[in-house]
Amino acid sequence: MVVGVAGYYGFRNAGDEAILEAIARELKARGHQVLALSGDPKRTREEHGIRAAHRLNPLALLRADLWLLGGGGLLQDATSRLSLLYYLSVLRLARAFHKRVVVFNQSLGPLSPWGERQVGQALKGVLVVLRDQDSLDYAKRLGIPAELGADPALLLTPPPVKREEELVLIIPRAGVGPEGVRTLYVTANHLFHEGRQVLVLLLQPGYDDEVLENLPHHRVEKTSDPRRVLYLAAQAGYVISMRLHGLVLAAAAGTPFAALSYDPKVAAFAKEAGAYYQELPGDPIKLSKAAMYGRYPDWEKVAALKERAKRSFDLALGEASPIKRPHGRG
Repeated sequence: MVVGVAGYYGFRNAGDEAILEAIARELKARGHQVLALSGDPKRTREEHGIRAAHRLNPLALLRADLWLLGGGGLLQDATSRLSLLYYLSVLRLARAFHKRVVVFNQSLGPLSPWGERQVGQALKGVLVVLRDQDSLDYAKRLGIPAELGADPALLLTPPPVKREEELVLIIPRAGVGPEGVRTLYVTANHLFHEGRQVLVLLLQPGYDDEVLENLPHHRVEKTSDPRRVLYLAAQAGYVISMRLHGLVLAAAAGTPFAALSYDPKVAAFAKEAGAYYQELPGDPIKLSKAAMYGRYPDWEKVAALKERAKRSFDLALGEASPIKRPHGRG
């Protein structure tokens, strides 16, 4: 079967590319062909070894039997209304072409009242798999039936690499105001003076570069390659991240992590993983102590998230009954 994947792919964002890499690997392992809608089809074909078409080519939707919308944080209008309308139009057009569509391992929100109405209308009759309990609760409040999955990037396998316990990855994000970057700057300085090696890692080169003027004097690496991020996460002794997929790839690598949350999806993942997190603007001393004294996530909860991610493919492909929801909150 040809399975199409639609998301924020081809824009040199390591988090979204990690999602695509994980989805492509899992689908190919199950004997399916993969077609991705991408902002840069040539790059996507070369980097992931799959078929790709431009995301603005509506006829590409005819070339797959099943479309997975996601994963990622596509069902929100905090970025822009245009973004939400684009993804809902992909969903509607695929259905108009009589293709099966699954909203796949997405988070839900933030949404304005307008966005809630748009999403509620578009998702009627669609299988919806959400990647965190907070999103599932939100969907329930909106009257949207949904199942619980998890971020596909949790299924990526880390490379064999020697862990350097003194290495701490600091992963900032641009566009969220100076307070969070300031917190990471003080955290990085404190860790450095305590004898830790600090590496500032940018997961969206170009977009995230503006934070560097507020994070001077530390080693910096920029990459949109999820394989490189996973390697560094596996090598590090600890990860402190504002970006969701800094946390997800640390979890995939078995590396302890803490979050500085700028968005509900970051806090949602940290809570479900039993990891330490702070809301912006954050406390740099407590963040640095989390790294120095090994404040770990709950690895049993991380394992459960990986199992949820695995089973979500069974559900999307029609190979399993709906995923059982846990009692209470994850």
